[in-house]
Amino acid sequence: METDLSLSIILSATAVVVFLYWYFSSTFSYWEKRGVPFVKPLPVFGNIVDYIFLRNTSAESYVKIYNKLEGHQFGGFYSGSTPNLILRDPVIIKQIMVKDFNHFIDRNLSFVEKISPLACHLFSLTGSRWRKLRVKLTPTFTSGKMRMMLPTIVVCSQELVSFLGEFADENKIIEIRNVASNFTTDVIGSCGFGLDINSTRNHDSDFLRMGNKVFQPTLLACALRSLGLIFRPILNLVQPPIASKDVNDFFLGIVKETLSYREKNKVVRDDFLQLLIQLKNKGKVDEDLVSIKDDTNVTFTEVLSSSNENEAEPLEMTDTLLAAQCFVFFLAGFETSSTTISCCLHELAVNPDIQERLRKEVDKVLIRHGGKITYEALQDLKYMDAVVDETLRKYPPAGSLTRFCTKAYQMPGTNVNIDKEIKVVIPVYAIHHDPKYYPDPEKFDPERFSAENIKSQPNCTYLPFGEGPRNCIGKL
Repeated sequence: METDLSLSIILSATAVVVFLYWYFSSTFSYWEKRGVPFVKPLPVFGNIVDYIFLRNTSAESYVKIYNKLEGHQFGGFYSGSTPNLILRDPVIIKQIMVKDFNHFIDRNLSFVEKISPLACHLFSLTGSRWRKLRVKLTPTFTSGKMRMMLPTIVVCSQELVSFLGEFADENKIIEIRNVASNFTTDVIGSCGFGLDINSTRNHDSDFLRMGNKVFQPTLLACALRSLGLIFRPILNLVQPPIASKDVNDFFLGIVKETLSYREKNKVVRDDFLQLLIQLKNKGKVDEDLVSIKDDTNVTFTEVLSSSNENEAEPLEMTDTLLAAQCFVFFLAGFETSSTTISCCLHELAVNPDIQERLRKEVDKVLIRHGGKITYEALQDLKYMDAVVDETLRKYPPAGSLTRFCTKAYQMPGTNVNIDKEIKVVIPVYAIHHDPKYYPDPEKFDPERFSAENIKSQPNCTYLPFGEGPRNCIGKL
C-alpha cells in the first residue's frame, strides 16, 4: 500500500515537472520559426536569469544579449518564456521610435488605477489617454517655461553653494550622493509642488523620507516582479501598487492641499504646479511660440493627435490626475538628476584637466553676464553641455527603453513580422558603450559632444531621454 502511494506521488510530481518544463519551454521556438536570430534561452528563466534573481540590472542583462547578437540588426530573446525583441541598428530604432511610432505607442507597463492613483502619469498611461495628456502637458516643458522656473532653481543652488562652502572651509569629506539627492529634492519640491523643503540642511523632512521610500520596493513587490518576469500573466492576477498607501496618501495630500490653498488665497507662483492649475482651469497651458518637429517633417502635435481611436471624450484634469503629474515630476527628476550630478562630479574629480577647463568656462561666462546665473548665461556654457552629455552617455539614467507593439508590424527591409503585444527593447546602455559609435567607451571624453563631432554622430545612438513622441517630455 505504502509502495503504491509513494509511486503515485513520484509519478504525480514527475508529471507536474514535465508539464511545467513543457509550459515554460513551449514558446522557445518562437523566434526560430520566424527566421529571427536569437540567443538560446535557459529553461524557465529565458535569457535574464541574473536579472530575475537580482544579481544584476536589466541594462547589464541586455548588454550580454546585445553583444551575443553582434552582426545582426535585431534579435530575439526570452524573458522567462515570453519572447521579446532587442534592437541593435540605429536606423531601425529610429524607424520604430519615430516614423512608425503608431505601432509602438505604449510602454510595457500595467497598473490598477484604484490601487495606484499616482501612476496615472505620462510614463505609465497608454493609448488615447496618454496621447491626450501628452498634448496637454507638452507646453509646460518648453524653454520659455524652464526660463520662468530658473529663479527658483537658482535660490536652491545658492543654498547648496553655502552648504558646501562650510565643508570646504573645514576641509571635510562629504558623501556627494546624499548632497545631490537633497539638492534635487529641494528643486523638485519647490518647482513641482510649491514647497520650501530645504533638504540640503533638513535631512529629516517628510518629503525627503517619503521620496526615498518610493525607490525602496518591498520584498513582496520584488518577488512579484521576479515572478512576473518568469510568468507574465501573474501580474494580471496580482498587481502590486506602484507606491505604498502612505506614499500615495502623502503626495496626494500635499498636492490637493496646495491646490486648495492657492485657489482660496489667489496665490500664483512660477512653478510646474501653477501650470497644472492653469491647465485644469483653462483646459490648456499658454504655449510658447516654438515649433517642435523632427526630420520626418511631421509636427510633434500631429504625431500625437493622429489616431484611429475614438477620442471624442475629453480628458478631465482632476486633482488626482494633477497630483500624478507632480508625482512623476518627482520620479523622473529625483533619482535621475541626483545620479547624473554625482557621476558628473566624480568624473570631474578624477579628470582634473576637464574640471579646470570647465571652471574657466564658467568664470568667463559669469563675467560676461555680470556675475548672474541667467537663462542666457546657461546657454553660453557650451563645454558644460558637453560634460553633461558625456555623463549621460557613460551613465544613462535609463539603461534601456521599452516599446510595446500595439499593432502587427513588419520589420523594415525584411519579411519578419512582429506580433501584437511583443515587447521591444532598446538597450541604451549597450549602445552608449558600443565602440562602433563611441571609441574607447569607458573613457570620459566631453569632446565627443563638441559642435564639430556631434555632426557625425549617427541618429539614435545617443538616447538618455529616449526618442520620438514618447521621449522624455523634459527634453528640450
